[in-house]
Amino acid sequence: MVKKIKKSGLFGKVVLVLSILLMVYLITINAYLFDLNKDLKQELANSKANLEIKKESFKFSAENEQGTLVSILLPAVNRDGKGVSTVLKIRAEKGTGKTLADIDNLLFWVDTQNSIRMAKEVASDITNTDLSNVDLTYSVDAGDAQVISGPSAGAALAIATIAGIEGKSLNKKVMITGSINHDGTIGPVGEIAQKAKAAKEAGAEVFLVPLLQGQEVVYERQEHCQKFGRSQFCTIEQIPKKVNVEDEAGIKIVEVRTIKEALEYFYN
Repeated sequence: MVKKIKKSGLFGKVVLVLSILLMVYLITINAYLFDLNKDLKQELANSKANLEIKKESFKFSAENEQGTLVSILLPAVNRDGKGVSTVLKIRAEKGTGKTLADIDNLLFWVDTQNSIRMAKEVASDITNTDLSNVDLTYSVDAGDAQVISGPSAGAALAIATIAGIEGKSLNKKVMITGSINHDGTIGPVGEIAQKAKAAKEAGAEVFLVPLLQGQEVVYERQEHCQKFGRSQFCTIEQIPKKVNVEDEAGIKIVEVRTIKEALEYFYN
């Protein structure tokens, strides 16, 4: 009986010691995890701070005291589906960060407003410039370009805005079409072949297009007639045809993915 009590007491002590050791272990682990979590939070905060680089204010020098004016040729399509070109101008001058537009004959004004806003944002990011002290005025002399789609002008808007901020002129032998995304990538647009022909007629030697749009599917109208007894019925069919834009328009076509890639051609 005495031996059983001694064994029971010994077992209890062992269990108590093990329980204490387990508690100490758990407390130590929790403390370690708390410190690790604290370090991770600090590291994330530091990383975020490094990413959020402060943009520099736009500086007006003696040369650009009155502002800068940049123009770029813009390919478009008229109501007859023919490619035409027009001039897009951007003026950057001292102000309070306003964005103004003097553009007529637009097919999608809301889309154009969005393209201008996006172009300004991308230009600010690429040049790392705070535009709160600059007024930007966008103007287009549409002329015969009775149908200018806002999205397709996005890339050109961004290019011209960057040139205005940096005070650089653009290569007149280069033209571009494409929409603009918030990260500076260039999105797809339509009627590439007609715009390429317009670029060629405007004197451009290089036409920049979005990725995978160096080739295009066009639809040719063909009349198809069938006889039914003494009567003949004719319908107009749209026949798909895959064309190489460079061969079709007779101008060098370069596919570009981002605005930064496109800038290399305009600044060259």
